[in-house]
Amino acid sequence: MELKDAACLITGGTRGIGAAAAVALAEAGGNIVAAARRMDDEARQVQKRVEALGRQCVLLAGDLAKPEDATRCVQQTIERLGTIDVLVHSAGGPVNGGLLELSPQSWYQAFDVHVHAIFHLCRAAIPVMRAKKQGSILLISSTAGIRGIKSNVAYQTVKGAIPQLARALAFELADDNIRVNCVAPGVVRTEFHASMTPQTREHNLKNRIPLHREGTPRQVATVIREMITNDYVTGETYVVDGGLTMRIC
Repeated sequence: MELKDAACLITGGTRGIGAAAAVALAEAGGNIVAAARRMDDEARQVQKRVEALGRQCVLLAGDLAKPEDATRCVQQTIERLGTIDVLVHSAGGPVNGGLLELSPQSWYQAFDVHVHAIFHLCRAAIPVMRAKKQGSILLISSTAGIRGIKSNVAYQTVKGAIPQLARALAFELADDNIRVNCVAPGVVRTEFHASMTPQTREHNLKNRIPLHREGTPRQVATVIREMITNDYVTGETYVVDGGLTMRIC
């Protein structure tokens, strides 16, 4: 799929992996709508970086946990850019706690932002993509959805659901030339992992990650771009984790 002049909606597109994806897609010629709850200096920096590449960048404030906001983000992308060609769902956040510690509200909130948002985003975007017989949907999962992490039951569950949702949608939409894929990052240097203690970080680098280093948002973003542009890939989950999930001890 050519990204030149493509209309790209990126949720969580103002920080971390989402921000890096916005820049990477703009480098390939895409016009960007970056949706997020916070419209702050970081968001404006992303906008400046995209516009410096000669591409459009629209900032949209919205809470992707709310169905009406998810639908509105797609509608406003179509209004501002004329259509929607690419949807990247990167919005999300940590949900810590074991089953008996976690409140029902936190459990439901995890599903709202990580899984239910995909349902509402896709229901709004797919009819436009289907009419054009072209589209690419990229969902962000995590190695937490592949391998277990202690006291992280909600996050593991929702991130484990996303690759299966990608496969289900890929089958459903293949005849419409709409591809659906997933990227599962490991430990990446973002705000998400900022609360990690120095001891945990050192343990990860020495013992859990065979490459002995964290990933960067840019490294994940280049994979996102490749999966969007390679039009013979659908229903796949690409793990970007420095070898973390291949360890058996």
